[in-house]
Amino acid sequence: MAESKNYSVKIYGHDVLKQVAEPVSTIDAEIIQLASDMTVMMDKYDGIGLAAPQIGVSKRIVILGVPDSPESRTGTPGEELLLPMMPMAIINPEITAVSDATIKCDEGCLSVPDIFGPVERPARVVLRATLLDGSTIECECGGLLARCIQHELDHLDGYCFVDRMTDAARNNVGFKLFRLEKYGKKHNFERPCKK
Repeated sequence: MAESKNYSVKIYGHDVLKQVAEPVSTIDAEIIQLASDMTVMMDKYDGIGLAAPQIGVSKRIVILGVPDSPESRTGTPGEELLLPMMPMAIINPEITAVSDATIKCDEGCLSVPDIFGPVERPARVVLRATLLDGSTIECECGGLLARCIQHELDHLDGYCFVDRMTDAARNNVGFKLFRLEKYGKKHNFERPCKK
């Protein structure tokens, strides 16, 4: 097993959050350890998802930790398959299809602390990804799982949720974003550890 590293969550304004992450070519001990470290980081900050760029690693890896609650399920095959497996790592994930129907909900982000805003996204997506054991999944996901997948995959392509907000909604949090970036420049764009 590779050695665990001390990572920090990178906050809005850090260059790594604006980059397209590199695909993972081989699932080796280093990738497995990275997934383990990311799961610990997600838990420390009470998140439900974390993408590798958020801890400064430009790789296409996402940890999902969406809670499995019967009342939040929408009945998609992906929810039935994946929610009982949480937390889980997905490697080189991609969305292969989206629904025409959309839902607008407030989102937050570990890399954009204490800022929330409405984002409209497709209600359902088809996710294709590789798991740590090398197996591949492809399934339709809805509900909070679909939103989390879209949010985290955005990080792999250099986007934060605030980039998906309307101009009006973004203007409402503009001053908070300005202050966050100012804080980031003084603190190496690192979020202090919560626990």
